[in-house]
Amino acid sequence: MKNQIPNILTLSRIFVIPALVASFYIDGPLGNWLGFALFAFAGITDFFDGYLARSMNVVSRLGRFLDPIADKLLVAAALMMMVSFERISGLSVLPAVIIMCREIMVSGLREHLAELKVPLPVTVLAKWKTTAQILAIGFLLVGDASPELIPSILIGDILLWIAGIVTVQTGYIYLRTGLKHLD
Repeated sequence: MKNQIPNILTLSRIFVIPALVASFYIDGPLGNWLGFALFAFAGITDFFDGYLARSMNVVSRLGRFLDPIADKLLVAAALMMMVSFERISGLSVLPAVIIMCREIMVSGLREHLAELKVPLPVTVLAKWKTTAQILAIGFLLVGDASPELIPSILIGDILLWIAGIVTVQTGYIYLRTGLKHLD
């Protein structure tokens, strides 16, 4: 059973998505904070699934397959719902679309390169992109429910733009690397 704990944590990120989506239909600050709490829980499980898999030496093919999918599904669901509920609006929709397009492109590229047995390792810049993206989503999920002293929407928008800009850079790096191996 302990061998399955990392995979159960990964699957929990996928199972939290319907609850995250449902939180958008709860009016008032409760819905915002619930969405944030669910997203934060998912982030914590993302850290621990990898940590436990490595420390217990139970890294599995299923885990390596599901982990990036769970991350992308969670981020995509959060971004789509925030655009739908206008927590991300106007020009700030652009970095959200860029992030989603890059994730799809890199996933496809990784899949193709895996068939060729060519690794596409995560770059340090991509880790910074992920950090900015996760923080942006967290602030935007809280939105106007945050205390007045914390301009969550402004901070979230700025971080979303930073993530969008870095997303373009990392997408270009991955694409340039991948194109060397395409027919």
